[in-house]
Amino acid sequence: MRRLLGYVVGLALAGLSSVAQAEDFDFYVLALSWSPSYCASEGANANRQQCGATKPYSFVVHGLWPQRERGYPADCATDEPRVPRELARKLFDIMPSTGLIGYQWRKHGSCSGLSQTDYFSLLRRAREKVRVPNEFSNPREARNVAPSQVEARFIQSNPGLTPDAIAVACDGQFISEVRICMTKDLAFRSCPEVDRRACKRGSARMPPLGTNR
Repeated sequence: MRRLLGYVVGLALAGLSSVAQAEDFDFYVLALSWSPSYCASEGANANRQQCGATKPYSFVVHGLWPQRERGYPADCATDEPRVPRELARKLFDIMPSTGLIGYQWRKHGSCSGLSQTDYFSLLRRAREKVRVPNEFSNPREARNVAPSQVEARFIQSNPGLTPDAIAVACDGQFISEVRICMTKDLAFRSCPEVDRRACKRGSARMPPLGTNR
């Protein structure tokens, strides 16, 4: 009986521990991926749902990541391991891959302390908070740009966004994504560790829409 009681208490403590882990973060990072760079770099291995779309994508949501001041939680315990297809379909306009949606939930969303429905609702609201500069909405020609220039355009287009709250990332020769730091209430906020990891290249390539369709 004592051993059984100890087992039950242990399970209860383990449950409390997973909840604490899921909510143990300081802010969010909204990652916006430049879809043509992903399609170009992955080539034949790229996700066809995203890169073979009739209407090509520009910036898409890579994820909304719970972040600590140093490091981040990942792969937290969840009783919702799979994202229902019906829920995933509602995100295709901003996050056009079932596989990406599922992966981001398991690795990052599970650590938000939110249900799937609430997490993806928050993700959409975070995306709606950010205005993508017009010049990146429908480019038809490849261009080489300085990561600092991309950052400056986002800052100009989003009042309240400061240089220490945004980082532009590169993947090899390509501009891969823009990472914007937000409070849990989705206000822009500084994030020194994320900012330090910004791309240091003088210039990088931004393929046009329709790349590798």
